[in-house]
Amino acid sequence: MPQPSMRRATLSFLLSHPAHFIALGFGSGLSRLAPGTVGTLWAWVAFSVMQLWFTPATIGWIIAASLPVGWWACTVAARDMNVADPSPVVWDEVVAFWIVLWLVTPAGLLAQTVAFLLFRFFDAAKPGPVAWADGLFKPRDPAQVRWWQAGFGIILDDLVAAFCTLLVIALWRAW
Repeated sequence: MPQPSMRRATLSFLLSHPAHFIALGFGSGLSRLAPGTVGTLWAWVAFSVMQLWFTPATIGWIIAASLPVGWWACTVAARDMNVADPSPVVWDEVVAFWIVLWLVTPAGLLAQTVAFLLFRFFDAAKPGPVAWADGLFKPRDPAQVRWWQAGFGIILDDLVAAFCTLLVIALWRAW
């Protein structure tokens, strides 16, 4: 049985389902150039705005709620695009970078920039444990995709990248 072809991320796709809107980072994933980086930049701006209105505890609850909602949204968007980990799906970068910023705050612009660069390195280069997490839920046979696992896998490698970022920052601060 032939597999359906990949569906492109367009403005119409973004607006066709709430899960698409969330998974594509409120449109930041539509960037043709480095959508993961654009999604992370959007996360940085959104976090800065959240800090104006919410306490750190409230931001923590927003992040906690964003994980299962993001899992659902990434699952739906990946399924509807027919790709286990489509690059326009950037909610994983958003929530993972929120965690980094939440845990390093208070931090000045230099420290936030270092956090951004470290996170992008770990997310894009996928060294060691990040590569392991990235491959954990990717099917060897695209016809055998379990979408709920794919959605979890989309988020998991970014959570590991966030952990690696935080580990480097902790070592940097301890030095």
